Amino acid sequence: MKTISIILIAIALTFNTVDAGAKKEKRKYGKAITLKEKTKISDIIANPEKFNGKRLLVEGPIVDVCKERGCWIKIGGDKEFESLRFKVEDGVIVFPLEIKGKSTVAEGVLSVKTYSKEDLIKSGEEHAKKEGTEFDPSTITEGKTVIQLKGEGALVEIQ
Repeated sequence: MKTISIILIAIALTFNTVDAGAKKEKRKYGKAITLKEKTKISDIIANPEKFNGKRLLVEGPIVDVCKERGCWIKIGGDKEFESLRFKVEDGVIVFPLEIKGKSTVAEGVLSVKTYSKEDLIKSGEEHAKKEGTEFDPSTITEGKTVIQLKGEGALVEIQ
């Protein structure tokens, strides 16, 4: 009887080990992923104009999530301190805060927009007026290029 118990425990441990190596469950947000080939976030950041307007598939850890509406996630790149914002239309997809730290593959169309110093000052003034806050235009010293993926669909590992 003792031998049978030991054998059953060994079998159970074997199945648990095999199960741990199984594919992780993924939750779908938005449309289905259609692309197979992934583009490195570091390649996008190094040469954004090359990818502007193109449909891309990226992969990485979710390093931040929109706290207000869940309308964007920030995906960590393959190089340290690099990330790409994956923005969806408000209300179309809502990312829960608890997916921060999970891995994702995400598909969308890359958008590259360059804003002049004057554009940023005007935008800052309008935002301050709307929100009833103060804005110091001297904090804007130069223009800015914004690179983001207009999000269509993502798969997030939930285990």
